Amino acid sequence: MQKRIISPTFGYAGNNLEWIRNMADYSELSVLIVDPNPGMRGSLHNMLNQCEITRIEYAVGSGTAIRQLSRRQFDIVLCEYDLGNGSENNGQDGQQLLEDLRHHRLIPPWCIFMMITSEGVYSRVIGAVELAPTDYVLKPFTVDALLQRIRRAVERRDVFWPVYQHVAAGNIRKAITGCKEGEQANPRYATDYARLRAELLVSIDDLVEAEFVYQAILLTRPTAWAKLGLARCQFGLGKLVEAQQTLTDLLQQHTTFMAAYDLLARTLQALGQQQSAKKVLEDAVDISPHMVRRLRHLGEVAFATGDVGVAERAFKQVVTKAKYSEFRDPEDHVKLVKTLVKKGDAYQAGGVIRDMERSLRNNANTDTCRAIAAGMVQQMAGNMTAAAAELTTAVNGMANTRGLSSELKLDLIQSCLNVKLDQQASSVMLDLMNDDDSGVSMDDAVEVFEKAGRHDLAQGMGEQIKMQVGELLAHAAQKSTEGDLRAAVDTLNAGLRKAPANMALLPAAASAILRQLDDMGWEAPLAEQAAYLLERMRKIDAHHPALDALLAQYHHTQRKYGIATSA
Repeated sequence: MQKRIISPTFGYAGNNLEWIRNMADYSELSVLIVDPNPGMRGSLHNMLNQCEITRIEYAVGSGTAIRQLSRRQFDIVLCEYDLGNGSENNGQDGQQLLEDLRHHRLIPPWCIFMMITSEGVYSRVIGAVELAPTDYVLKPFTVDALLQRIRRAVERRDVFWPVYQHVAAGNIRKAITGCKEGEQANPRYATDYARLRAELLVSIDDLVEAEFVYQAILLTRPTAWAKLGLARCQFGLGKLVEAQQTLTDLLQQHTTFMAAYDLLARTLQALGQQQSAKKVLEDAVDISPHMVRRLRHLGEVAFATGDVGVAERAFKQVVTKAKYSEFRDPEDHVKLVKTLVKKGDAYQAGGVIRDMERSLRNNANTDTCRAIAAGMVQQMAGNMTAAAAELTTAVNGMANTRGLSSELKLDLIQSCLNVKLDQQASSVMLDLMNDDDSGVSMDDAVEVFEKAGRHDLAQGMGEQIKMQVGELLAHAAQKSTEGDLRAAVDTLNAGLRKAPANMALLPAAASAILRQLDDMGWEAPLAEQAAYLLERMRKIDAHHPALDALLAQYHHTQRKYGIATSA
């Protein structure tokens, strides 16, 4: 299953331009203060008032901040680094809050996020994070020092306004062009523009160009974030050994750069080195023990390697730490139940299910997750009839769920197969295949049934696939006949996401792309995709009857537009 690389910065969904305004008058700035200390909140409020900033709201910790930022946007977030260890924060610090806010797209890239911290913490964290705040304010500080930081941040944001407006409107290509122009017009911010351009390129999956930008940055400024960006591009392009080397070098220089551990673990997994991936994640958790996503990843990798003890500890921490989180997810309980079932501990598994029902009763996915978990426990006990009843409930409830992971659905399919719920297993699998975001291809679907020893279901799925591919080819041909070449290419690309090795779709997609290039002009990203598809065809079937003609067409189009060719 292909995992799409997501930029850590972009993908923000709030494309409303109404709030973008002239910031010359600081009285128009809105500020959210995140600090558990009431005395510090009051002191900051007074300082901001002296700067003529009066639109101020408070959050006592990460949970409150997340709820407020989910409801509205603020121009500035002033966040204390040490958010305490109360029930709401559960050990989370300001940096982890920032990463959560970015990960869940709750603040746009142009929000000014200022971290208030001590000299000791600053010296420890500076340069050791990918998503750094806009600025740090070191305690103790004066009104003048705070105003200077705010003025500098606002002035910097003003420089990037044109680019940010394009991003907010969804015009990413225009934003990228704006970054290029900004690098020339504002040498002082050239590196910032280059970084922004690279991140925007990643956000639209133009990883080849993004890789080039990161390499150019590293020639003049070998920063940790640029190395991580380069590794992310290498990973997305399938250059796994190169990505591993880049990340290993990065961690030798910056041992607390946590995002590098996460990507290195994913890279090692992709290389089939599960044990090494587990070790990397264990090292990361030793350094930074509170990040729920990392703990969850550790649990998943540990379970895959058969280390039930580590998986159990990791998932228990996930469930505990996420208990007061705005992002708690009943799937975490299911993963813990799955681990306990593997361990043979039905008693603890039952307790986890009851906790899920009690603590997540208002979550839309809880009923389905409870039924999946209960089905696992019943299977372990040998109660196949009761297990089938629970799993049927889970399948019937799928329509009422939101955002269940592909991994959970695949677990449900496997459980259904175990208790002979063939129709239900096939139904869930078809839904997965028809979901463009699932990452589950048609080939994956057939493989699941074959591995389960159900050749009959695999054959049936194969017939479904042939029918769907035929429909896609017919639709693309119709669009092409109508002259809508882009729609034809889009249709075939959608098909390739479902069946990336299908030898009916591959030549059709390559041909459609080449026709678009020939008729509408050369587009480098599209040409690169055509070359990739032709190479994929060659690897699968070097004697395919259409391959030579398509290669000749590709080279003809290159010559037509004066594109340099290589062997």
